[in-house]
Amino acid sequence: MAQPRILLVVGGGIAAYKSCELVRLIRKGGGDVTCVLTEGGAQFVTPMSLAALSGNPVHSTLWDLKNEAEIGHIQLSRDADLVVVCPATADLMAKMAAGIADDLGTTLILATDKPVLAVPAMNVRMWEHEATQRNVAWLKQAGVRVMQPDEGEMACGEYGAGRLPEPEAVWLEIAEVLDIDPGEAGAAEIADYLEALEPEEEPEAEQSRFASLGGLLASIIPRSTPRRIEEEEVEFDEEFAGEELGELPEEEAIDAVPDLSNPLLASKGAARAAPPTDRDAINHEVSANQVAPESFDGDEAEEPAIEDDPLAGQDEFESEPEHRPLYGKHVLVTAGPTWEAIDPVRYLANRSSGKQGFAIAAAAAAAGARVTLVAGPVTLETPRGVDRIDVVSAREMADAVKEALPADVAILVAAVADWRTKEYLPQKLKKRQDAPPALLLTENPDILSTIAGGRQRPKLLIGFAAETESLLPNARKKRKNKGADWIVANDVSKDVMGGTENQVTLVREGGEETWDPMSKQQVAKELIERVIGELA
Repeated sequence: MAQPRILLVVGGGIAAYKSCELVRLIRKGGGDVTCVLTEGGAQFVTPMSLAALSGNPVHSTLWDLKNEAEIGHIQLSRDADLVVVCPATADLMAKMAAGIADDLGTTLILATDKPVLAVPAMNVRMWEHEATQRNVAWLKQAGVRVMQPDEGEMACGEYGAGRLPEPEAVWLEIAEVLDIDPGEAGAAEIADYLEALEPEEEPEAEQSRFASLGGLLASIIPRSTPRRIEEEEVEFDEEFAGEELGELPEEEAIDAVPDLSNPLLASKGAARAAPPTDRDAINHEVSANQVAPESFDGDEAEEPAIEDDPLAGQDEFESEPEHRPLYGKHVLVTAGPTWEAIDPVRYLANRSSGKQGFAIAAAAAAAGARVTLVAGPVTLETPRGVDRIDVVSAREMADAVKEALPADVAILVAAVADWRTKEYLPQKLKKRQDAPPALLLTENPDILSTIAGGRQRPKLLIGFAAETESLLPNARKKRKNKGADWIVANDVSKDVMGGTENQVTLVREGGEETWDPMSKQQVAKELIERVIGELA
């Protein structure tokens, strides 16, 4: 992308002053920015300030005779590569979610066919309000990228989530959406930002021959291909110069005759089969050319050991695939955690053994379904008849799920990490003397919401909610906000992670159903039986 074109909608809020710094960073990063100032935003920043910083005219009204004679608001929305709403107030996001277009900013957002990035900023109570969270979920389902607000002290004196992210973080988010290099405006500014958070003198690192990872690997891993030796490196010993090599002595012939008396060797035509050890094989009819079976006086032969059957406990289903209730259906299951790498050594993750998801995949396969299991980093055996796709990070899981669609049923059991670091560090992050390093985080894709709002939404979409408090209220809220049909809620404040038992509540639109404590395999069977009833 030669020069990214960004349309910046400045909402009304005390955080609007940060939009001026964002405009400067976009320009410094090589982007072209056009500002749209809402009526509320104009109470905090002036059009003159934004025009001077952006180098472009500032638009603020739908009723500009010169621009609207050419349907200017449509042209503005088409010319941009990305629409950024910063700050996105609660009122502005509510209008975006409802499709209201009562001023230039909201009209542009509704009319654009380009990606939209919303950067929320509001009071903590407003951010946590159910109506705001519902609007955020709707916007995400509609394809709007919503940044997570920062947490801290606000202008009103309260503390919590709702602060506008720093302009440096917003610029990095813009660069990621457009897949461009943030350039000096990203690396330098973010370094200054982190240094401002934790001012500290870094000791100068000692230079060594292992200063880079490549140098270290080269010192401990031998070359796979021998190095070519140049002619000037070859030296000859003058003492042997000019001498000719004599003929090599002839090798002595080896006259060897195999000893056929050895029981392991047999002459041609005299080989016999090993004596039978299975009592059922004795006294059977043999041809005249075969040696009769030897008598067997030993104990009964032991049955060969059979490996653990991953479908154990599911034998209630019919053996023939055509007679199984989910035959011909495609069931998509996610399981396990995701690991979000910080550096080559550390990562962010949620706790998950993957046992519940694998049990559900096994039960669905036993019911005759074609099962695709997208598994995070776990060491469990793949259930029989299941197509397994291994992933590590949340983005890899989101891509694998997208590739696996369409499906008749999607059961998202995986404990996907909510956040990842903005930038991956290629070298191990070193400890600091007086304070831990600051990690700039960004949200991972919401797989459940994305599927719920996508064109290939399964007929039945089931999510899991692992809660430590307010189990049912949080599960009901998640089902509505995420757009899922069912939510399987379980209390993880007890010894559930990694265990073999579970107690869950199935939350559906028509009501809730709490099951007794049972094994995870039994939970899987109960859930699949209800899936069968729903699809019948």
